[in-house]
Amino acid sequence: QVQLVESGGGLVQAGGSLRLSCAASGRISSINYMAWYRQVPGKQRELVASITSGSSANVADSVKGRFTISRDNAKNTVYLQMNSLKPEDTAVYSCNVVANELGSFSAHSYWGQGTQVTVSS
Repeated sequence: QVQLVESGGGLVQAGGSLRLSCAASGRISSINYMAWYRQVPGKQRELVASITSGSSANVADSVKGRFTISRDNAKNTVYLQMNSLKPEDTAVYSCNVVANELGSFSAHSYWGQGTQVTVSS
């Protein structure tokens, strides 16, 4: 099994910054894809940013220029640097990892528990 532990959420004023981290652990052979999603109650989950094993990154138009995704392959960790935060960024942020476990030829998707980000106006 692969476990994901997220950290870095919290309460911040509009215009502020937060950095989310998501560390993967367990019997990991390789991590192919890492991403951050967010969800507001009553709305669909939204893909915020993703990054491949080759560090090719994409971010949603709604956060482009403000959020940056990065990864540290040695630590099996993905980061989301969030700057110039707006009240509409308030949501539960969850990381998603697609990884191969040791001894497995197939990749599986794993989810973190989610971390609350609240941006006050």
